[in-house]
Amino acid sequence: MLATTLRALSEAVSKIDIMYHHALLHNIFTMSIWYYNRDTRDALLDLIIRLSAVADQYLRECLQMLVNNFTPPGPLVPKIEDKRWEAKRKEIYSQLHESLKMISDTVPLAPRVLKDIINRSMPKLFDNKVKMVSFVECMLGLDTERLGDLIGTSLLEKVVDLLTELDVNITWEDILQEEHSKGIFEMELEDLANGVDNFGQETEVLFGGNVCANKLDGLMVVVCKHLKSCAEHGCLKREFDILKTIFRKGVLKVHKSKFAQFIMFYACSLDPEICGLDFALFLTDIFTKKEDDAIARMSAVSYVGSYLSRARFISADTVVAILKRLVDWCIDHCERQKKRHTRTKNPVEHQIFYASCQAVMYVLCFRLRSIMDYPNLKSQLFKMNIRSILMDPLEPLKVCLPSIVNEFLRQAKAARLFNASVDLELEDRIDSDLSKAFGGVNRLDMFFPFDPYLLKESDSYIRPNFEFWSLVKTTYSDDEGDELGDFDAPGMNVDSLDDNFDIELNSDDDDIEYTMNKMSITPHRSFYHPMAMSGDSGLSMPARIRPSVSPPS
Repeated sequence: MLATTLRALSEAVSKIDIMYHHALLHNIFTMSIWYYNRDTRDALLDLIIRLSAVADQYLRECLQMLVNNFTPPGPLVPKIEDKRWEAKRKEIYSQLHESLKMISDTVPLAPRVLKDIINRSMPKLFDNKVKMVSFVECMLGLDTERLGDLIGTSLLEKVVDLLTELDVNITWEDILQEEHSKGIFEMELEDLANGVDNFGQETEVLFGGNVCANKLDGLMVVVCKHLKSCAEHGCLKREFDILKTIFRKGVLKVHKSKFAQFIMFYACSLDPEICGLDFALFLTDIFTKKEDDAIARMSAVSYVGSYLSRARFISADTVVAILKRLVDWCIDHCERQKKRHTRTKNPVEHQIFYASCQAVMYVLCFRLRSIMDYPNLKSQLFKMNIRSILMDPLEPLKVCLPSIVNEFLRQAKAARLFNASVDLELEDRIDSDLSKAFGGVNRLDMFFPFDPYLLKESDSYIRPNFEFWSLVKTTYSDDEGDELGDFDAPGMNVDSLDDNFDIELNSDDDDIEYTMNKMSITPHRSFYHPMAMSGDSGLSMPARIRPSVSPPS
């Protein structure tokens, strides 16, 4: 009966009879289509479409009514996650999308007004998770065809802003507990050894009561589904290009970003040859060019180091090509310093150089073994003058994170990467004062943007393409009984190594406690647990899980 009444009202619109019934119109504009069956919803939406075209008089009210229906009304919120509602929910989204498309095609002003209404109606930090996820899911459905071309960038920007806001409001103080002497590569295997399935259980413990994390997790699922749909419909590259611009503007330098950046990681995994390569080059260009400020360039090189290390879908030849650009930039920086009349070793002054050196070593900790499996790539790597930058008077080995330096030197020795001795004492390589002074508060210690992903629900989108330390085949693993045999990559022909290369460390290997079998993620900031020297680790580290954080802008 309601459907019949609504159809009669639709017919009255053309006769202008309904225009004078303001109370009736108000009731129509506040109706929720979620309560009604398909026939009634069709009738109501047809009325809204007709009203929107009446001399633009009710355009804003009509569009607001449709946007209000992106989320279910309060009484239905507890039911909306029920599987039995899934078909109806998708049907309602489809009807809303079709109605908005028809209004947009009919009223030229509609996309601009719709963009403003969506901006004003975006979920806020403390909104209900179900409403938040429902709104974003329906909104992203508009990012297609004509509407996508008109307002797609704005839609994605608002979504990324929301992800980032939730991300930075996830606090970590309750997570940092008892283990303060771990190195950066220590914790992943520890959880594996304790029977934890690569953070699956740990995630539930850490974030079970964290409201912001739960909301972010749900939204990450929605965004990943959207990106996957874009890939299936051949429009991923368009979406990726928009995301790249948003990332540079709103994520790259964000303080305490931990998970929002993984939308880029996932998008790249859907198209490694185009998007995956593009993102690596994009980050490298930001780093090597002088147009951006130092914080952006440091963040970019940290991102590229973490990305090349963690993205399984990035080929070894791409890794080598990017490494060459980083090494060449470092060499050029060292040469410029040699020409200066006065040289300083102030870490802050050379922060971009040190960040790049650390990125190179970090990537090789993860990828050196796989590079050595390809003779042509091995040859290219050996031709890079990595030794010259590490032995430069700027002494990056003293400034970079000691656990990365130690692991890199250990793998370099096993791979015979250098043809000259590295004459550094262990305590000289681990210089906490310089590392702490670099770029602010432990800057080198803290920024590894693609640390292991800790959101449970959306983890399935990231995990298949993410490189855990437990899965890394190191250059020295054959010499140690291959402790991680179950996880190792295909075997490497050790006999193929060039016997002409040699390296010596001015320290006794037995004196170094290499706990790299237990991979950790980024150390926390020093004001949670102050940096302290230890006979084995050299650094004070947090317990279990802590965030990667970029420096304050």
